[in-house]
Amino acid sequence: MRITANITAVRYKPLLCSKLQLFDYGKLEEAVSQKASFLLKTRGAGSIALSWWVSPKRTRSYPYARVYDTLGFSGKKVTIIPVMKDEGKDGDRDFLQWDTISLMSLLGVYVILGYYVEAVPNADYRNKITSQRFSFPEIKAKMEELLSYQSDALHWNISQIEQVGEIAEKALQAYKQISETLKIEMHSNASALKRIQELLKGRNEFMNLSRGLAEKA
Repeated sequence: MRITANITAVRYKPLLCSKLQLFDYGKLEEAVSQKASFLLKTRGAGSIALSWWVSPKRTRSYPYARVYDTLGFSGKKVTIIPVMKDEGKDGDRDFLQWDTISLMSLLGVYVILGYYVEAVPNADYRNKITSQRFSFPEIKAKMEELLSYQSDALHWNISQIEQVGEIAEKALQAYKQISETLKIEMHSNASALKRIQELLKGRNEFMNLSRGLAEKA
C-alpha cells in the first residue's frame, strides 16, 4: 500500500524548547563539544540556532530533540549532519538518507553536511571507535557561505545534496586514516564505495536509492 499527500502549509508553536546557550562565532568547536543545540553569534549583529547530529540515522541519539530545541528561534536554524558514520567492525555504520533532508527542509532548517576525521578506541570492543570529531574547516567554510545565503532552506538543502557523494568520499578516506592510526578494523570499503558511486551520480540517484532502501526497511 502506498499513501501520498500534499503538504500545503506547516504551522506549529514549539512549547518545550530548552534554553540555548550563546557562543561566540569563533568558538564553534567548543560549542559542539559542550552542547547538542546552541546559539552561535555571527560576526554581524545576529545569531543562528545550531544543532548537530551524532549519526545520520534518524532513530539513533535522538537527533530530532536536538533540532526541536532550535525551532523556537526566530532567525536561521541550522543543523550539522554527518553523511556517514562508521563505528568500526564491531559497531554500526549508517548513511544519510534523502528523507532526513526532506524533513529538515519542511521545518525550514538549513543542513550542513559534515564528516568525521578523529576518534578514540572504544574501551569495550576491539574493533569499535567512539568520541568521533567533525572536520571543522569544511563546516566553517559552509557556515560562511550560509551566512550570506538569502534563499530558503529547501533551495539550500537541495544544493548541498549535489555534493553528498564528494563529501562521502572524504568521509571514507578519513575512516581509512582513522583505521590505520588506531589499528582498528572498519566496515567493508567495497560496500561503501559502491554506495558512494551511486551518490556521485547526483541528486536523483540519491533520492531513488534512499527511497528504495526505506521501502525495503
